[in-house]
Amino acid sequence: MAVSQSIDAVTERQTEDALSKTPHVKRGVRMVLALIAVVDVAVLSAAVVVAWQLRLSVVTWPAPSESGLALASTAGPGVVVTWLLALARRGAYSTRVFGAGVEEYRAVLSASLEAAGFVGLFCYLVNLDLSRGFVFLVFAIGTPTLLLWRYLARQIVHLVRAHGHLLHRVVAVGGRPAVEELVGILMRERRIGFKVVGACLPWEAAMAGATVRGVPVVGSVESARLACAKLYADTVLVAGGAYESSTGLRRLAWDLQGSNVELVVVPSLTEVAGPRIHMRPVAGLPLLHLREPQVDEAGGWSKRLFDIIGTSIALVLLSPILLAVAVAIRFEDGGPVLFRQRRIGLGGSEFACLKFRSMSADAESRELALREAAGHSGPLWKMEADPRVTRVGRLLRRYSIDELPQLLNVLMGDMSLVGPRPQQAWEVESYSASDHRRLLVCPGMTGLWQVSGRSRLSFEEAIRLDLYYVDNWSLTTDLVIMAKTLKAVVAGNGAF
Repeated sequence: MAVSQSIDAVTERQTEDALSKTPHVKRGVRMVLALIAVVDVAVLSAAVVVAWQLRLSVVTWPAPSESGLALASTAGPGVVVTWLLALARRGAYSTRVFGAGVEEYRAVLSASLEAAGFVGLFCYLVNLDLSRGFVFLVFAIGTPTLLLWRYLARQIVHLVRAHGHLLHRVVAVGGRPAVEELVGILMRERRIGFKVVGACLPWEAAMAGATVRGVPVVGSVESARLACAKLYADTVLVAGGAYESSTGLRRLAWDLQGSNVELVVVPSLTEVAGPRIHMRPVAGLPLLHLREPQVDEAGGWSKRLFDIIGTSIALVLLSPILLAVAVAIRFEDGGPVLFRQRRIGLGGSEFACLKFRSMSADAESRELALREAAGHSGPLWKMEADPRVTRVGRLLRRYSIDELPQLLNVLMGDMSLVGPRPQQAWEVESYSASDHRRLLVCPGMTGLWQVSGRSRLSFEEAIRLDLYYVDNWSLTTDLVIMAKTLKAVVAGNGAF
């Protein structure tokens, strides 16, 4: 069957005219980044002013000298300029890290540390009488404020992209399975900023079907340049199966030269985090070195120390809430406050997972009948309108308050603050060989599946996210997941 939406034959001049008129989203992104830079200046300037006022008001610190007071009026703008230059040098205004991933936050944090170090070193080398308390307060106030502003800006960008703006128009090039996977990911993660408007497949595959997940097949891989002209695309994403050798990819790069169309190659490493990938060009070959999975680090002493400190602080701060919830549960039906359920933990060992009781006391004995009535088989069973849930329990579940007693499990070492979801024995029995890798680390109170949809995820998707976490663990990842958990819990997304 011929490709129903193949590209019409056009002359070279027509192609050049079409490419020159391509609406480049980068222009809009640069405008947004310019606006972000303006607000950055305002944030940093405010941090300087607030820091100096605090420095004058803190009576425990020695009063600054007159020369120090005079110096502050000129040092403030210098600190702001130094900070902005560090942000630019670290890529905080790069279109490549804009709006998705942790690279933007990492750039802001590293630039702030770099600017602080430079200011301190400069003052020492030229013997400037600048208040050390002032310098400390500037960066102590400015850094978290800058990160918060970038977070808010990102949420605005995500909202704009959800309405179809600031999206790169993408032509996906590759074999049908690779393009299908790529299109699925980009449709699910629209906040990244890519909208696939056409697909170019190897000739045989292009002749076999008109669409890939609803995206029109517009030609073969050799016609990617014409596809960009036809569809006004500004980006070509090359997935696996596009070319039999590097020669084809090199020719595509030559074809796109001077067209203002960006070429992006997607390696077949979709389940590997960026920090595990290191590129080393050797003899003209871009070799990708892949670090071994981080499962040992995910169960190491640093994570355990983080769990103990974080849990201890949380128990102290949340103790009034824990007491109030216990009284409410007891008052509603006179039943037990805590619910203990056997779950599978590290290495397949069982432990008693603690929760505030959110169901009737006979909930477990009614589970089998409810599953049979719902026609459910397999793991990860959740019932959206479960009749066993009490009135207090509905509120507890919506905001995940019922899981707070698991802080005691974390303190005892049965669980971690962040990790794979702890599952029941009958769920583990359905695991494949690879699924058992999630048992190599302690289960967590929260994890990737909780911040990616919670109860609305399929079992396969939840397992995939847990395995990704096990293989790509880092302490930064744990901090990001915990921050996203707070957002998901407050919104009540996907919980029932």
